[in-house]
Amino acid sequence: MKIYTKKGDQGSTSLYRGGATSKASARIAAIGDVDELNCHIGLIVTLVNDNETTPLLQRIQNDLFDIGADLATIRKNDKDNKAAGSFKMGSEAILETQIDFMVDQLDPLTSFILPGGSASATTVHLARAVCRRAERTVVNLASNDQVSPSVIIYLNRLSDYLFTLARFQNKIEGVEEVKWQSSHID
Repeated sequence: MKIYTKKGDQGSTSLYRGGATSKASARIAAIGDVDELNCHIGLIVTLVNDNETTPLLQRIQNDLFDIGADLATIRKNDKDNKAAGSFKMGSEAILETQIDFMVDQLDPLTSFILPGGSASATTVHLARAVCRRAERTVVNLASNDQVSPSVIIYLNRLSDYLFTLARFQNKIEGVEEVKWQSSHID
């Protein structure tokens, strides 16, 4: 089987149960941002290789794939919203549990921090920024089209998880966080 179909050569792509749409559409932008985020999570897996974090990161990758499939599914009515394949609530609770676990081991935040520290923490911060972009793109899509609310909730919680994971990585690697210092001169 060939990997290329040539069906998208004119700038359109197919959606599940929805026909063709422009590759420049808000829906495809959202799917692309979630896909990019998944790639960043895959990079983090290669840098943060431990028995606690790696399985959760791989679960997150599967969740993001499910979200991409959800975004690629056109829903025309409430029945379609309840159909198999729509991203379900619940996965964000696992992220919340892990956030709480890490926060309990971190010093309280007393100032803003800059993305940085160890290579793994910086990579996690990059994924957090991509996650926030994906969230914005999905919210934009939701302003004009059907999007499962659980997708937005999950992406919001995932960015919180990634922020906390970046801090946690610096702590376990013994690298000090980079604190923001205003460069504003009065």
